[in-house]
Amino acid sequence: MLPKRPERDALRRLEDRHGPLRRTVWAVLLYLSAGLLWITFSDRLAEAWFPDPATLSVVQTWKGYFFVLVTGLVLAVGLHRQLRSDRVRLRLQLRQREALWRRERQLTVLMDNLPGMAYRCLNDEHWTMLFVSGGCVELTGYQPEELIHNRVRSFADLIDDDAAGEVAAWVAEATARDEAFSVEYPITGKDGRSLWVWERGCAVRDEDGSMVLEGIILDISTRKALENELAELATRDPLTGLVNRREFTRIIEEEMARCDRYGRPMALLWVDFDHFKDVNDTWGHAAGDAVLCSVSRTLRESVRSVDTVGRFGGEEFAILLPEMAREEARETAERLRQRVRRTPISLNPSHDIYLTISIGIALYPEHGGDADSLGIAADKAMYLAKRQGRDRVVEAGAPEAARSRKPG
Repeated sequence: MLPKRPERDALRRLEDRHGPLRRTVWAVLLYLSAGLLWITFSDRLAEAWFPDPATLSVVQTWKGYFFVLVTGLVLAVGLHRQLRSDRVRLRLQLRQREALWRRERQLTVLMDNLPGMAYRCLNDEHWTMLFVSGGCVELTGYQPEELIHNRVRSFADLIDDDAAGEVAAWVAEATARDEAFSVEYPITGKDGRSLWVWERGCAVRDEDGSMVLEGIILDISTRKALENELAELATRDPLTGLVNRREFTRIIEEEMARCDRYGRPMALLWVDFDHFKDVNDTWGHAAGDAVLCSVSRTLRESVRSVDTVGRFGGEEFAILLPEMAREEARETAERLRQRVRRTPISLNPSHDIYLTISIGIALYPEHGGDADSLGIAADKAMYLAKRQGRDRVVEAGAPEAARSRKPG
């Protein structure tokens, strides 16, 4: 509930009761009434009270002086009341202006020291700004006068095109329910820098009855970057940067659903390093980590952008190949095997080593109808490749399937 404003109410009452025209008419009527009454009755009373002509002449003379005195008193009273009312009005106006100046100064200081940008705008397609705090300079790079009334650019033009429609829908839905809205979206500043902002606002009725939006906009780019980093850590292997087991499983399930919907093939490669334990034993675990990172980079750079390379732990990796049938999958696996075999891995400036990999191939849905069964089939094919001498590619379903897992 808004507080009452007694000074403004008192000034309005004074203006209603004592408007200039009303006060002028009142003064004229008062003067005319007094004059008519004096003219009508003063001569009759003087003749009735003073029948002597000489005395009546003197009375007539003094009657004129008395009329001037009476009308002067009437005018004096009227002017006094008017001047007193004017003084009261001026005092109220001065107090209101001083109070308004103080409030505006306090509001300006408050708004300019708020983090982000406070605003008041029309609820139109341009978000035409009526007021913008000084924080818009740091937030957008534009001066307040450049955004107000879209003199240089409208605020709506700063919102990324991909998010503009969704933001407008959120605001429209909240205002239709007469609720406050909170939205996050990216904008592009005057210098071309992209940043994420959080906006909190609501719709209010202006003095003329029109609806405007008021709120505050904060820069949340740091928070967004942290959220993205945390999300990345939740889905990525910290050593190699590849997707982890949980994220890889989620991607497999999505691709399986797409294969079922459109009748597309899909292949899964299961990759394991040959004799990786020898690397750790000979060169240490730091060297082993360097080898993992180097081969991971080789695998990632050797597949398509739609393919997914993931690390399942230790030296085991998986590669998902959407829309790839048997022959293409085998060719891809063979190409990866040869590239890893031919790529030297530098452990120090004076020594390079070469590594080989064993790869198992499983096809969906031929070798497994879900993520687990498909992964088991590819894993068994990979261990069969190891049993057959390592550094080779084996497809699931081949004879002499591996029955036990052997290191290296």
